Amino acid sequence: MSPFPLEAFLASLPWTALGVVLVLAVTYAVAVGQARHSVMDVAWGPGFVVVAVISFVLSAGEGDGGRRVLLLVLAGIWGIRLGAHIGRRARGGHEDPRYVALLKGARGSRNAYALRRVYLPQGLVMFFVSLTIQVGMFATGPLGPLAVAGSAVWLIGFIFESVGDRQLEQFKSDPARKGTVLNTGLWRYTRHPNYFGDAAVWAGLFLVAAESWPGVLTVLSPALMIWTLAAKTGKPLTEKAMSGRPGYREYVQSTSSFIPWPPRRH
Repeated sequence: MSPFPLEAFLASLPWTALGVVLVLAVTYAVAVGQARHSVMDVAWGPGFVVVAVISFVLSAGEGDGGRRVLLLVLAGIWGIRLGAHIGRRARGGHEDPRYVALLKGARGSRNAYALRRVYLPQGLVMFFVSLTIQVGMFATGPLGPLAVAGSAVWLIGFIFESVGDRQLEQFKSDPARKGTVLNTGLWRYTRHPNYFGDAAVWAGLFLVAAESWPGVLTVLSPALMIWTLAAKTGKPLTEKAMSGRPGYREYVQSTSSFIPWPPRRH
């Protein structure tokens, strides 16, 4: 097995960083035009796809071909589906309440404040989390059992995220269900199948990268994503917004908070 091409990898970092900056710049321009900074959510998944494509091109002739293609395909499918789903959901809508609350304390220009509070932090997170993909693209070791296991974990996560999103979309499409709680399908086994699925997707990508040195060193990248989903801006904010709905307290008492598990009986 050839040694990790450190010099080529380091040379790629400014280009992937530039890719993140360009994604944020385009998103910011669209957001200002629509007076709605929640469009950043639409660009989140595709932003990782841009980084994956740049890394794939720059790692040609350096990293293992099988791993490069696998990471590109897995990241591409996840990011494009997520962007399309959020874009469809947000079409013709208003500013997300989370962004309203986040930008409420703006002094002076709201758009300039959004640059500091929304785009800069999310750009840094995007670049750091994507290091799993970037390092994996340059890893030289061949695919093996750990990559197969990672692909299986990714698939489980993708199913939970996409099916969970679809079930929630169908539930919300019925006006009679407004203000009620979805507790069927995957939502019967976890209060957040979409967030759990997202976490599993990144755990799977990490396993694919970690099979070959130094992919294992990127463990903090998926850890940050999982922590954000489970303990920072994903699960906690969603549950805070849902807490006042009738039946939600009983739903919390009977349903796993994150990892899927059979519902508890009262």
